[in-house]
Amino acid sequence: MRTEVLHIPTPDGRADAYAAFPDDGEQHPGVLMYMDGFGIRPALREMARELAGHGYCVLVPNIFYRQGPAPVVELPEYIGEEDRPAIFARLMPLIQAHTAERTLSDAGAYLDFLTTRPEVAAGPVAVTGYCIGGLLAMRTAAAHPDRVAAVAAFHSPVGADGPGLFSRITAQVHLGHAEGDLTPEALGELNRDLDAAGVGHTSEIYPGTVHGFTMSDTDAFDPAALQRHWDRLLPLLDRTLTHG
Repeated sequence: MRTEVLHIPTPDGRADAYAAFPDDGEQHPGVLMYMDGFGIRPALREMARELAGHGYCVLVPNIFYRQGPAPVVELPEYIGEEDRPAIFARLMPLIQAHTAERTLSDAGAYLDFLTTRPEVAAGPVAVTGYCIGGLLAMRTAAAHPDRVAAVAAFHSPVGADGPGLFSRITAQVHLGHAEGDLTPEALGELNRDLDAAGVGHTSEIYPGTVHGFTMSDTDAFDPAALQRHWDRLLPLLDRTLTHG
């Protein structure tokens, strides 16, 4: 496997990004992976490498590039509950500054960059995201229905833009929610909105989880839920993306 730090031209500058590619000389489907609010760090790079190991070209842009290269906010090796208030005091202004308009401006640049890489096979790509990145993934799929065949979001506020967002999505969708984020009643309402919009989806609460369950460097991490995430994500990508 080959990994690189790349720089993506955008309307507002150059976004640094972590990329992981199978190193077999073949072309593979592309996956745009949106980071969680904590940003690009060892735990997220490990997830990108894991996905690349299954035969995908994975691009993880630093969505906070306007404020500087990753890491924009210095993080401890392990993010405990006691660390969160100080970290989020620095992160929240960055998250709030990343508006829907900026998301859409960047998304086109990210997709253009990914799909023109020589390692990436022709055809549509998938978009995944964690925490705030899951909402960005949904926005990207809605803005580029002809370019995105699959979208997956985990412990993410995917309903934040309202059900109108769903009506523009043609990709196949998987949503893995934290039990601590969503009640069964709210899940039912969300799934009814997805059904009404005609979105092909699976959308479920991962039992016993709290927000951030996929991230191994936090105290929210749940190994069983991370495996469930792979068990849902990999078949979704396999059936929607063209290999070789």
